[in-house]
Amino acid sequence: MTHVEHVPARAARHVAWPSWAPNALVEAVQTRGIDRPWEHQIAAAEAAYAGRSVVVATGTASGKSLAYQLPVLAALMADPKATALYLSPTKALAADQLRALAALDLDGIRPASYDGDTPIAERDWVRAHSRLVLTNPDMLHRSLLPRHEAWASFLRRLQFVVIDECHTYRGVFGSHVAHVLRRLRRICARYRTAPVFILASATSADPGTSASCLTGVPVEAVTDDASPRGATTFALWEPPLTSLTGENGAPVRRAATAESADLLADLAACGARTLAFVRSRRGAEVVAMGARRALNESAPEIADRIAAYRAGYLREDRRALEAALSSGELLGVASTNALELGVNVTGLDAVLLTGYPGTLASLWQQAGRAGRAGQGSLAVLVARDDPLDTYLVQHPEAVFGRPVEATVLDPLNPYVLGPQLCCAAAELPVTEADLPLFGGDEARRVLAELVSAGVLRRRPNGWYWISRDRPDADIRGSGGEPVAVVEAATGRLLGTCDAGAAHTTVHPGAVYLHQGETFLVDELDLDGSVALVHTADPDWTTHARDIADLRIVTVDERIPAGDITLCFGTVDVTNQVVSFLRRRLVTGQVIDEQPLDLPARELRTKAVWYTISDSALTTADIHDDIPGAAHAAEHAAIGLLPLVATCDRWDIGGLSTNLHPDTGLATVFVYDGHPGGAGFAERGYRAALTWLSATRDAIRGCVCESGCPSCVQSPKCGNGNDPLDKSGAVRLLDVVIAALRSAEPQVVRTASAS
Repeated sequence: MTHVEHVPARAARHVAWPSWAPNALVEAVQTRGIDRPWEHQIAAAEAAYAGRSVVVATGTASGKSLAYQLPVLAALMADPKATALYLSPTKALAADQLRALAALDLDGIRPASYDGDTPIAERDWVRAHSRLVLTNPDMLHRSLLPRHEAWASFLRRLQFVVIDECHTYRGVFGSHVAHVLRRLRRICARYRTAPVFILASATSADPGTSASCLTGVPVEAVTDDASPRGATTFALWEPPLTSLTGENGAPVRRAATAESADLLADLAACGARTLAFVRSRRGAEVVAMGARRALNESAPEIADRIAAYRAGYLREDRRALEAALSSGELLGVASTNALELGVNVTGLDAVLLTGYPGTLASLWQQAGRAGRAGQGSLAVLVARDDPLDTYLVQHPEAVFGRPVEATVLDPLNPYVLGPQLCCAAAELPVTEADLPLFGGDEARRVLAELVSAGVLRRRPNGWYWISRDRPDADIRGSGGEPVAVVEAATGRLLGTCDAGAAHTTVHPGAVYLHQGETFLVDELDLDGSVALVHTADPDWTTHARDIADLRIVTVDERIPAGDITLCFGTVDVTNQVVSFLRRRLVTGQVIDEQPLDLPARELRTKAVWYTISDSALTTADIHDDIPGAAHAAEHAAIGLLPLVATCDRWDIGGLSTNLHPDTGLATVFVYDGHPGGAGFAERGYRAALTWLSATRDAIRGCVCESGCPSCVQSPKCGNGNDPLDKSGAVRLLDVVIAALRSAEPQVVRTASAS
């Protein structure tokens, strides 16, 4: 345990119920245990009821739901024809909100869920009768807007649009959702309505600006949290080094999943209801299995009260787990961030964070899952063997002394704007009057490209979609249709995997975990979007390896700083998974490497990079091992970028070389892992000194001798973390930082190819 922070309790600030709230509504809310509202709830509700779009950005368990329920339900009760739409990023959150609304038992509201789990037979009823429809951006994009004529009656009476957990709409996904909301506004205008937007967010930097960027309308911000909060003990926990050695003789630290499994078991044995957040689906399964194994030895009577929860489970499995967690039947759950958002589980005592979740907003959101009934709570951040996690547990001021991040999204990303304009044109022809809604001159340019490509047709009154099929726009950036994971012997559907992750997750020979069962992948059919698996019990895990190539397309900006030049621009990245390693479960020792025959994937995106001249390398005393020093600096920079950008290392990639053909110099690249970019590399470019200084400090402060996963080794390196020169990376970054700090560089903007 490297640090313990005591977050003090906070007293509530209550206010009176608003005069416009119907007595029946107030009484229904009071029967749910809410005697008086808090100040921030009414501040947001008053703005929305007065017709002003508003975002309430306060902490977890601060009652943001009531801030939207009051104005929405009051309006629906006052006008028996009025309707409202609720959008959630996850099905679990929407289901939780539906339960809360149904419990109010208000006549005539008829709240109903409309998502991918809604049976076809029920969808017609929802469309015809529900006045408060709970859905998600995916269904709004793929079903409601393309079939807006069928929803005309609902849309003509639409008064409010609620956007819950809006801080999750970042990067490419957030940029797509921004256009889905603009498409909704355009369709509403067709039916002569202009709904008020009510947004709920975790605390974030400048939530009003982020909400305005997301919706395209001015949004007021309510940020002063008046809810009570129990005291929280927040510990930072670094797993110990073991006696084992890994790649290149690096010391092996005990896995964060193993530490979390033990902590989860210990807390459950003490009767503490605990939620362990884990970064990956596989990791959630591993933590749950480890905790059950430990309890089978020490407290077998409660071992079956531990479970895993993650996306990819079937609907009935998810709902059963949510109910068991809420009732207290389950003592401990290991979950991906699928349970981070809003699901109201009272009575939790502790939260384990298995690895930094990527942003401070998510960290506090996850930690806030415990103590929701006002009692004291425990939160523990268990560091992974990762440069950023190591840095944070050794620098607690970077966790507890920093404001949360701003949400990053870019609606003008052409890889987002093009498909969204096609969707808009398929719904209604895009007119000149629509262009400011979608980006003005940039929208006009992209429309011209779509016409030249034969996708749209330009006519005097607008741009038309010409295909009989609907446009294809993958708003979550998952890379296409999800891959179904099927047990070959029985035909049983186990779950799904995002198409973008299929090459690394369900390739032939991969180990796949599902609800405590272990499977091996026999076949991956990319055309059919299915992976066939069989049950197995191997004593090893699998790790995919890839190769990448990068070409500079344009340099948008550069900062010349003597022997160092910092650049930001567009690049083409070619990536191919070529093999996978089999590693022993306990030691991580590599057993062998198996080749794979998978197609290459190409990506045009945004990158930040810096070049180092030969004289700068001489100054840094780097001669023979330039590739090792650059490679180590690249890995650590990828790990530390989430310190300044709202991303995690799996959102980004990198490449380093001692002589790049486009620059003619030693060069280190970090790029966004999404088509067109997601804003992360640009954040790194804008905050380069902060980012690279933290990178250097993380490497230099690590206790290992020659490099380990806590500083310069990467869990996703396609080259097997070879070569790496830890000390060379520190000297290289010293030179880069000194140049950027002392040269008072001038930004040069250009659009020419490098």
